[in-house]
Amino acid sequence: MRTGLAAVILCLASAAAAQQIDKSPRPLVNPLRGAVAAEPVATAPVSEPPVPIESGLARSLRPKPRPQALVQRLAALRAESAPAGLDLSSGQATRKVEIAAAVPEPTRREKRRKAREAATMDGAVCGVPTIKGEPIAPISSKVNGCGVQDAVRVISVAGVRLSQAATVDCSVATALNNWVSDVAQPAFGGNLSELRVAAHYVCRGRNNKKGAPVSEHGKGRAVDISAFVMTDGKVLTVQDNYNQTLRRIYKSACGIFKTTLGPGSDGYHEDHFHFDTSARKGGAYCR
Repeated sequence: MRTGLAAVILCLASAAAAQQIDKSPRPLVNPLRGAVAAEPVATAPVSEPPVPIESGLARSLRPKPRPQALVQRLAALRAESAPAGLDLSSGQATRKVEIAAAVPEPTRREKRRKAREAATMDGAVCGVPTIKGEPIAPISSKVNGCGVQDAVRVISVAGVRLSQAATVDCSVATALNNWVSDVAQPAFGGNLSELRVAAHYVCRGRNNKKGAPVSEHGKGRAVDISAFVMTDGKVLTVQDNYNQTLRRIYKSACGIFKTTLGPGSDGYHEDHFHFDTSARKGGAYCR
């Protein structure tokens, strides 16, 4: 009896154990896939193949050597253009030659423009293309105060000829050129062809008075204009044709010249305009 009871108890314990095994949390084997694959084994990462040197990702930062042809060309230029005594071993000299070699040749248009500019300077004085004449030797005088150190003989200004070559310095030549270009020629509608010069350099006293201080004419810093000739031959004199146009261009000369004297100023300039570039304190003197 006890033996049979023990057998029953053992049988029940075996069934309970079997039931606990079936309730295990591990997933059941999928019959379609067969046995569960073994867990992957960790392996060392495979390094990627090195990038070729030629690719942009691994480009060297070192400068590439110059082509041999360029090196020979620069050496030849240094030898040809080096002034006597220049040390070509210095980096500065090499740099100058390299810059010169890099300057492109001027185009035909640029060459023609430079040729025209050079042509306009033919016969020019005072560094202004529109002032034509010639430099002359310094003028000296036994009279104290007379003379012109840097004298020029001017024959035309701003394309307008002078009735006689005027001996002056460049301050007068430049002022007269500017006055004709900016004032007189536009006032006459571009028809002015000649200025009649009444006086230029002459060693004398002011207003031709004996014992008076030396005139600006005696220093080459003055010029007198007595008439204006048009392209059609018409002549307008200061003495006989002091009209609105002449009054306007005379007034506009103040500031371009340091001194302007004309009809009604002092009785000595009724038939001409006196223009000079004397250094005056307090600005221009215009009457």
